[in-house]
Amino acid sequence: MYRKYGKTNEMVSVLGFGCMRLPIIGSDPTNIDEGKAIPMIRDAIDAGVNYVDTAYPYHGTGFTQGGASEPFVAKALKDGYRERVKLATKLPSWLIKTRADMDKYLNEQLERLETEVIDFYLVHALNKGVWPILKEAGINEFLAQAIQDGRIRYAGFSFHDQLGLFKEIVDCYDWSFCQIQYNYLDEDFQAGTEGLEYAAQRGLGIAIMEPLRGGNLVRLPTGARAIMEQAGVKRTPAELALRWVWNHPEVSVVLSGMTEMDQVSENIRVAQEAEANSLTAKETAVIEEIKKFFKERIKVNCTACSYCMPCPSGLNIPTCFAAYNDYWIFDGTPEAKQRYEISSRIAAPASKCVECGECESHCPQAIAIREELKHVKELFE
Repeated sequence: MYRKYGKTNEMVSVLGFGCMRLPIIGSDPTNIDEGKAIPMIRDAIDAGVNYVDTAYPYHGTGFTQGGASEPFVAKALKDGYRERVKLATKLPSWLIKTRADMDKYLNEQLERLETEVIDFYLVHALNKGVWPILKEAGINEFLAQAIQDGRIRYAGFSFHDQLGLFKEIVDCYDWSFCQIQYNYLDEDFQAGTEGLEYAAQRGLGIAIMEPLRGGNLVRLPTGARAIMEQAGVKRTPAELALRWVWNHPEVSVVLSGMTEMDQVSENIRVAQEAEANSLTAKETAVIEEIKKFFKERIKVNCTACSYCMPCPSGLNIPTCFAAYNDYWIFDGTPEAKQRYEISSRIAAPASKCVECGECESHCPQAIAIREELKHVKELFE
């Protein structure tokens, strides 16, 4: 199953292979189990997947140097497989200070991926912290030059911030595509549904990350599974969640970070039925019931409106609460702590709150933010 990738007019498989959660040996994220991972990628390509997504830091030990994913992808795409796929990777935006830095990392990535051209090149993880720096350093000119000299074919960006900034970025450059987080629990998170439709109206191809919320929509709590069983829905939780995303005609490709061959097989099977507007009324109703179930478990009634921002101490308050809520919604999922740790590298952790109270004076939900941040700190720090 293929869809047009926005104004690029390229046809991409509705299922993309995300190379951030490849199987590893032991606990070292850089030690990719090539014996398992290479057959997974090649079997997916043989089955029709033609979109492979990686990034500079994936399968690394931090965000300041290249991880193992890009060199691994180069190895996996040998023996003629590179010519059969559209390859996507990302400029590490947080490491960019000058125009020269952009060329440095792109050229390094071309070498790491052992390719002459990157089909879909994204500016990685745009947010209000890095975007002004990139603009000042000349990101628009860099992307235009990289397309002109043939190092990349199409320019896009991935996004981790609020809707207003998303729209600003969409309108700031002639992007070909973008990548956003989207699933049935994140309709109003970050870019959300409104951002999805905004980008699509402007001709951007749209790639979706985290369609399964880091696997949490696969490992549903007992109560959520009971809703599916009582309604007689025979699909797996993963299938239902993926089909919800593919049900949106604006979506071009959904990225899945697969760690087992069984996941590859299931996702390919589901993708073969990934028609837009194909969810049944019963399936839609079940998803709405599951969403209600999750909302009842939310500890902090934060809508991520960001009226509390900016925080004088540098916290991203909505992100702190999102990770905290995830912990309770998904029965103590370890992904919640990982999400919090990543956000704490980009913004200040909850422990940096000085209790000035400025945030509470702007909160339309009347949340006791200072007190709730103490709970976040106790849980995650």
